[in-house]
Amino acid sequence: MSQRSHHDLASDTAMVMAAGMGKRMRPLTASQPKPMVRVAGKPLIDHTLDRLAEAGVSKAVVNVHYLADSLEAHLVERKSPTVTISDERAELLETGGGMIKAQSEGLLPDPFFCLNSDNIWLDGPQNAFADLSGRWDPDQMDALLLVVPHSRAVNFNGHGDFHLDGEGRVTRRSAERIAPFIFTGIQIVSHRLLRDSKPEKFSTNTLWNRAAGEGRLFAVPFTGTWFEVGTPQSIKPTENALQHG
Repeated sequence: MSQRSHHDLASDTAMVMAAGMGKRMRPLTASQPKPMVRVAGKPLIDHTLDRLAEAGVSKAVVNVHYLADSLEAHLVERKSPTVTISDERAELLETGGGMIKAQSEGLLPDPFFCLNSDNIWLDGPQNAFADLSGRWDPDQMDALLLVVPHSRAVNFNGHGDFHLDGEGRVTRRSAERIAPFIFTGIQIVSHRLLRDSKPEKFSTNTLWNRAAGEGRLFAVPFTGTWFEVGTPQSIKPTENALQHG
């Protein structure tokens, strides 16, 4: 399998998922979108965009829906990465539909990074996007997920998401069982993953299931530490961990 230089990113563009209702973060999201909730002194989406800029990803496509005006107003001055808005005010399309809409409008190259707007992480020996880019092989992969073992997932109390075989191919956790790897919300996506889909409301899981069935869904373990920041209760432990590096 071909290996990419760690300094050669697979894409210059990332889609940042920022349209959701943020229900788990209530009451903090009653009057602001979840990406604007502040953690360690700055909005969640700024943590994400700052990491993209540091890694050398120059363009971000941010989808908006819930309280979109305030999020757009916050992003308008952003210089690095440059931000393009994918407007979902008319209908919240979920993760799959959101990617299809942005692709159909010519906003996403092939491939592109995709990540959640509420991600916080500390990089390991190299940054998250280099971890993904060094493993990306478009001849074999429709999507490459960044996953993390339970020991590197702060605030996470679930059963995990995926198993990996020796080549990094992904299978899902069985019901009532524990899986060793958790999806960080960060991935590389090819246009092949999005084929034959319409910009309507659906989850990326639908596309992943097809890719997994074709042996084209892969994952790479993250070398850093990832923080689950899904509820108000997770903010203070995250800030404490970040403070101590």
